[in-house]
Amino acid sequence: MVLGILAGLSAGILVAGCGQAGSSGTKTESKASGAGCAPVAGDKLVVLKDDKHLQNSDNIVPAVNAKVATPALLANLDKVSAALDTPKLIQLNKQADVDRVAPAKVAADFAKANNLTAGVQKGSGSITVGAANFSESQTLGYLYQTVLQAAGYKVTVRTIGNRELYEPSLEKGEIQVVPEYAATLTEFLNQKANGKNAKPKASPNIDTTMTALTALGAKYGLKFGKPSAAADENAFGVTTAFADKYKVTTLSEFAAKCSGKATVLGGPPECPQRAFCQPGLEKTYGITFGKFTQLDAGGAQSKNGLKTGKVSLSLLLSSDAALAGS
Repeated sequence: MVLGILAGLSAGILVAGCGQAGSSGTKTESKASGAGCAPVAGDKLVVLKDDKHLQNSDNIVPAVNAKVATPALLANLDKVSAALDTPKLIQLNKQADVDRVAPAKVAADFAKANNLTAGVQKGSGSITVGAANFSESQTLGYLYQTVLQAAGYKVTVRTIGNRELYEPSLEKGEIQVVPEYAATLTEFLNQKANGKNAKPKASPNIDTTMTALTALGAKYGLKFGKPSAAADENAFGVTTAFADKYKVTTLSEFAAKCSGKATVLGGPPECPQRAFCQPGLEKTYGITFGKFTQLDAGGAQSKNGLKTGKVSLSLLLSSDAALAGS
C-alpha cells in the first residue's frame, strides 16, 4: 500500500512507518554515478521483485470482532485467504476497475470458479461485513459474504469508508468482519495504543507482523484469520519494455544495472524522505538515481510517468489492475 492503499484505503505503510513529508518538485541527485538506465516508454507495466524485502508485509487478512470469532467462522474466512494470491487479486481488480464488473459479481464468479463454498463449516447468526470505499475491499467483502452465507450465516456487506471509520465499528461489534491489510492495520493499532510516534511493529516478515497484530488486536477486542498470500503493498515498477531492454526482474538486478545519472525515480512528494521509498532503495539496494520526479502515490500520474517515458522506476501498488496481463 502506497502512502495508504490509495483510493482512500488507509494510513499506509509509508505514512505509518516513517519520517515527515518532504519537499515537492524535481530533485537532482548529485551523488549519482554510472550511466544508469534511461526511461523506456511502453503500454504495459511490471513490478520488480522486492528480493531484499524492503516493504512491510501487507497481506490481506480477515479481521473479526472477538465476540463472534468462533473457530467455524474463522475457518470459513480462511478459505478465502487460502484461495487468493497477488496475481489473482490483480485479476479481480482488473475486472472491477477496468472491465467495470460490479464487485459482488466479481466475487461470485471467483467463488464459483474456485469452489469456495464447498466444505464450509456450518454456522448461524447474522454477520455484517464492513468494506472500505474502494473496489478491492468491496470485492473481498463480498467473497467473505459468499462463503459465510454458504455456511449458514445471514450476511450483509456495508461499505463504510476509511479505517478511521470502520475500525471503531468493528471494535463495538456494529460490524463483525472486515478484510484488512496486516502491516497497515498493525501500525494503525500500534499508534492507537502507543501514540503517533510509536516504534513500528510491522515487518517484511508476515509471521512477525501477525504476531504483533494479534497482540495489538487483543487490546481492542479483535481476532484475525489466516493471512492470504495476496498482498496490496508498496512496490516499484517499470514498463515491460524497460524490463526487456535492461534484463531486470528484481530490484537487485535493477541496482546492479541501472544505478546512475540516466535513471529517474518517480513517486509522491514524500518519497525522497520516506524510509520505504527513495532512502530505502538507496540503503537496502544501493541504487543511486540521477533525478527524482514528483508524481502521485502510485496512481494515474505514476503509471503514466512510466508509460510515457518520463521516469525509469516508479512507486506503484502490488495489486494494481494496471499490472494485469503484464
